[in-house]
Amino acid sequence: MSELASHSAADAALDATVQTDPASLRRSVAAGAIGVFVHWFDWAVYAYLATTIAAVFFPAENQVAGVLSVFAVFAVSFGIRPLGALVFGPLGDRIGRRRTLSIVIIVMSISTLAIGLLPGYATLGIAAPILLVAIRLVQGFAAGGEFGSAASFLAEHAPRARRGFGVSWLEVGSLLGFLAGSFAFYLLSVSLTPEQVTAWGWRIPFLVAAPMGVIGYVIRTKIEDTPEYRVLEATGSVSRSPISELFRTNARQLFQAAGIMTMMHVLFYAVLTYLVNYQTDHLGHSAESAALLSTFVSLLGLVLVPVFGRLSDRIGRKPVLVGAAVALLVSATPAYLLMQTGMVGTVVAALGLSVILSAILGTHAVWAAEIFPTRTRQGGLSIAYNITAALFAGTVPFFMTVLITATGSLLVPGPYLMVAAAIGLVAALSMRETAGTSLLQEQDLGAGAGVPRASGSVAGKGNS
Repeated sequence: MSELASHSAADAALDATVQTDPASLRRSVAAGAIGVFVHWFDWAVYAYLATTIAAVFFPAENQVAGVLSVFAVFAVSFGIRPLGALVFGPLGDRIGRRRTLSIVIIVMSISTLAIGLLPGYATLGIAAPILLVAIRLVQGFAAGGEFGSAASFLAEHAPRARRGFGVSWLEVGSLLGFLAGSFAFYLLSVSLTPEQVTAWGWRIPFLVAAPMGVIGYVIRTKIEDTPEYRVLEATGSVSRSPISELFRTNARQLFQAAGIMTMMHVLFYAVLTYLVNYQTDHLGHSAESAALLSTFVSLLGLVLVPVFGRLSDRIGRKPVLVGAAVALLVSATPAYLLMQTGMVGTVVAALGLSVILSAILGTHAVWAAEIFPTRTRQGGLSIAYNITAALFAGTVPFFMTVLITATGSLLVPGPYLMVAAAIGLVAALSMRETAGTSLLQEQDLGAGAGVPRASGSVAGKGNS
């Protein structure tokens, strides 16, 4: 049988599998999204409780130094993620998406539980911050494998006609986690005294997150691996050296995905994290109004992200993402000009940027998944996402603060976002349209036996 014919046979089997079992698609979405929910819940809680964690784990003589140390630990956990991506990404291309998803979420959950149970400086002395750093390093290492594993898993489980919609729920999970973390902090603030929060209350969100991770682990272990990966197994086409194959044959896709991810990371952190500080530090708005606006921005994203994911299924990934990049390039600086006019202008500008962010969040993951062949998909997604996150995500507040201080201009975030938009636009224009295409590419089956041993080896199993 020819390679083209075998590709068509595998493709038909895949379509039969993923399009006839909508219940499995819902289970797949839950399995893929719950990990990013837990991860972002932990991230938000840690960030909001930075002052409290500093008081618990660092000497009380210098509170500012303690807070800076907490954020330094946070930054270190970001910095180690590329290493986790280099391990878990190619590992998922070798042993399957489901296994790496299960490993990653259980490691993250154990780490979160360990933070919630870790004694403070008053009990352990210098060992307390050392152990905190070690736990965050383990947690960051595991988190480096979460996005690529989950995005690959969701893309390969979703029907091709609704793949954009299915994968967009990955970012819905991240926004929900972010909101849940901020809500947990709010509940602690209104229900406990500051002394109670410092004594024991701060541990509650971390202890709650651990069981959620265990639930995610159970969900992930009870669902089959993706149809595409099973085709690779059935045809003997699983890559033995996915990392070397990725850099040797898919370097172009890696750079394209990194360009898209750079734009996404910069805008995400500018809108959902730094904008709160920008309002309070430079625009004179109250912390309450800034936090309320941040909540509205996140809620708008929850609604619009799957809408844009579905839109990309209908009109294509390229029109949505190119349109978002152009909109950001044109409107970034005017948005920050509008913020200078008062609270109403700030609200309008923030909501406008949120719409653009939602378009990017609803499309970037599925498009990045579709440009990689199945043999190197998880490694490519993991590396592109985490290297750009380490370079451009957590650094957004730092660089914007430094640039505003150096220039004295409150418009600095505008040009900063424009640079990110230009990078994303160049990457998007260089990418082919992939909506509705097969995730199995010629590179996937060229090295294997060519055709599944029997249609039952793929379609017969279903996704249950």
